Amino acid sequence: MKRVVLIIVGMAWLPALAAGQVVEEIVTRVNSQIITRSEFLRSKDQLRDDVKQQDPANADKLYAEREKDVLRDLVDQQLLLEKGKDLSITGDTDLIKRLDQMRKDMKLETMEELEKAATAQGISYEDFKQNLRNQIITQKVIGEEVGSHLSVTKEEEQQFYDEHKNELEQPESIKLSEILIAPTKPAADAAKPAQDAAADGSAAGGGDPKNQEAAKQAANTAALAAAEAKAADVLKQIRAGTSFEDAAKKYSDGPSAAQGGDLGVFKRGALAKELEDKTFAMKSGEVTDVIRTKQGYVILKVTNHQMAGIPAMKDVEPKLQDALYYQKLQPALRAYLTKLREEAYIDYKEGYVDSGASPNQTKPVETATAKAADSKKLKKKKKLGIL
Repeated sequence: MKRVVLIIVGMAWLPALAAGQVVEEIVTRVNSQIITRSEFLRSKDQLRDDVKQQDPANADKLYAEREKDVLRDLVDQQLLLEKGKDLSITGDTDLIKRLDQMRKDMKLETMEELEKAATAQGISYEDFKQNLRNQIITQKVIGEEVGSHLSVTKEEEQQFYDEHKNELEQPESIKLSEILIAPTKPAADAAKPAQDAAADGSAAGGGDPKNQEAAKQAANTAALAAAEAKAADVLKQIRAGTSFEDAAKKYSDGPSAAQGGDLGVFKRGALAKELEDKTFAMKSGEVTDVIRTKQGYVILKVTNHQMAGIPAMKDVEPKLQDALYYQKLQPALRAYLTKLREEAYIDYKEGYVDSGASPNQTKPVETATAKAADSKKLKKKKKLGIL
């Protein structure tokens, strides 16, 4: 089975705590929820790992810049999760869809196999699912409460395009999709009788190396012919109107089949000359004839052909809209989270600073009931293996 790393955003995994009594420190209370010191330290460890992957040469600098926001991000998450409860957002349906897509991407047959794959990597499957559910809930809350109120005008798009034209300039490139029809390899068991006969000389002429080689070549030729015929039939279906992406998912033997054959973007010089000459002469949406390669027979589709220079505004409009949306989203989200802080009761342990704190926040009055509730939450987290 191909080993695929499950990426868990915002969570670092620590070795199991040694047996014995562990006094857990609460660093922040957010309404009825708590953030512990171990959670805070895990987030810092995760941040250090993230910056090392993003930019190894400047990891220390990036870590120093972002470390101050670790507690802020933990408080943000608690506030968004609580808002999700108020909005009756559970994330259950999306969680099932995400896990199933992950299973498909990993080419696993069942969800049980996905769980085994996670467990084999030392990951608690339940914790992984909960973390994924939390991501889904926070994203939905942000979308409903912040993103849905943002809009981008044509005037803003034009202005952004004019101000960033030089950044948009790019070399000629094509985006390709592929359908690979690979010849079927002869089964190992089919060759075994001939190998056994060669070893004991019991078959009349069966052990002759020339006969074996001839049989092998005949099998390979037949497999190639079958693959070529299948590729030709698939191309015929596409020419008749079948979606290239659907055909790739159904017929392609390539690793990109699950993505509808998407291979990504290629600049000149990145492809074999024969393929480059064919594809760079094509327009967006065009499909090649069947092409013979080392892997078998391929059909390529130029999903987009970008000429060198500054693209027309209409060709990059989705990118402009995304850029403007996220440009607006960050300050709007920060303002929304500040508002949630002012409506919440948040208490910080001395020495811990929330860089997103508002001066209008209300500090809760600590009571014996609150302390008892905190103690129960700590016990629950320890039981779940979170601490």
